[in-house]
Amino acid sequence: MATLRQLRDRVRSLRNTQQITRAMKMVAGARIRRAELAMRAARPYANAIGEMLRELVATGGAQHPLLEQRPVKNAGILLMTADKGLAGAFNSNLARNATQLAREVPNPHLYLVGTKGRVQLRSLGLPRESDWGLQSQPFPTLAKAVAAQVTEDFLSGKVDTVILVSSRFVSTIVQRPTRVQLLPITAPEQASRADGKALRNAFEFEPDPKAVLAALLPKYVEFTIFQALLETQASEFAARLIAMTNATDNAGKLIDDLTLVMNKTRQATITKEILEIVGGAEALKTS
Repeated sequence: MATLRQLRDRVRSLRNTQQITRAMKMVAGARIRRAELAMRAARPYANAIGEMLRELVATGGAQHPLLEQRPVKNAGILLMTADKGLAGAFNSNLARNATQLAREVPNPHLYLVGTKGRVQLRSLGLPRESDWGLQSQPFPTLAKAVAAQVTEDFLSGKVDTVILVSSRFVSTIVQRPTRVQLLPITAPEQASRADGKALRNAFEFEPDPKAVLAALLPKYVEFTIFQALLETQASEFAARLIAMTNATDNAGKLIDDLTLVMNKTRQATITKEILEIVGGAEALKTS
């Protein structure tokens, strides 16, 4: 059985841990609000650029190297994770999804954003084309760099498709790993209006649809990556908020349990000392 001193040391250690987890919980709570606002502010632009792409494809005859469908002999996997841990199963779920995908596609090549993804997929021994830290650059700059790399490899024929594995922020409690085919680009599904009729031919393109398409597609790839970065960041903060909340509560329960054991141990020690004193006094009387 642990001594009274050992129990006190454990309680002190748990209280120090609880202070750290509580501080991390407060930081994550403050950051998630800003990340969620940035993510939601970008969604209307994503919807608009997707709608314009649908309209361009609907005009017919859309041709561009980034739209080229070819047999997949080499597949690129673009995985986005966090740079730090202490976020529950957030990074593990994304790495597991990417690992499963690597078993499903031929000759996978890895493009990794986030330190945790690089660490967790190291054991697979797959070709790693490039990696970036999630917080290594401002997101617009990082999205441009990632988009340039995957686009160059796709156009050169190094990979025949690129699949993005990232987290979809649903709510503070739910973050869902998702897969999106980044390259070759496919037009998003038709969005329906309130009257049930799909929006068609709502734009006039100058100088012509092909020129607009050539300018739009690289931006579409770049912004899709940018949106995924925002979603991943918001999901990371949400997962860390939940994990640190649970850790703080669990530390409090352990402190209560150890305090109860410590009080019982101290009471037993006091009772033992009293019995020893009484026994000694009785021994002196009989002698």
